[in-house]
Amino acid sequence: MQLVVGRIGRAHGIKGEVTVEVRTDEPELRLAPGAVLATDPATTGPLTIATGRVHSGRLLLRFEGVRDRTGAEALRNTLLIADVDPEELPEGDDEYYDHQLMDLDVVTVDGEEVGRITEISHLASQDLFIVERPDGTEVMIPFVEEIVTEIDLEEQRATIDPPPGLIDDRAEIASSREDREDS
Repeated sequence: MQLVVGRIGRAHGIKGEVTVEVRTDEPELRLAPGAVLATDPATTGPLTIATGRVHSGRLLLRFEGVRDRTGAEALRNTLLIADVDPEELPEGDDEYYDHQLMDLDVVTVDGEEVGRITEISHLASQDLFIVERPDGTEVMIPFVEEIVTEIDLEEQRATIDPPPGLIDDRAEIASSREDREDS
């Protein structure tokens, strides 16, 4: 199975290094020197990592055959894809690969059916489940432990404890105007 593990950003310096937006919890495993990665678009790869280092909190990689800034810039926005054994599981108990979460049924802690996970969006601040509701609409659920209370892969279910307004229109709105009118 193939998993997206990173996206190439800007060129860094003049020797062919690029910044990489990491999309894996295991960069030391997936983005290590010697790793051969497929790419999207496929015409830019496969790419073999020659060197890697962290500079100012960013991962910098150099690929074999890319020796200058022009070559590095040509790779910008390329997705890096690793081949992963489908039976392989992440190291942590509360870590999941996207393919494990896709198509899980989403229910509230009260047992109310919310829908099915159709996409996982990886944002800078957090990941989001894109959940298709039974009526065909979509709702976005932040994948944080305060909201997603349980992932049960055997039952193919994600249990959520949504705050008011996340999946319905019952948002609690506190208005200081009402308090002033009562005075």
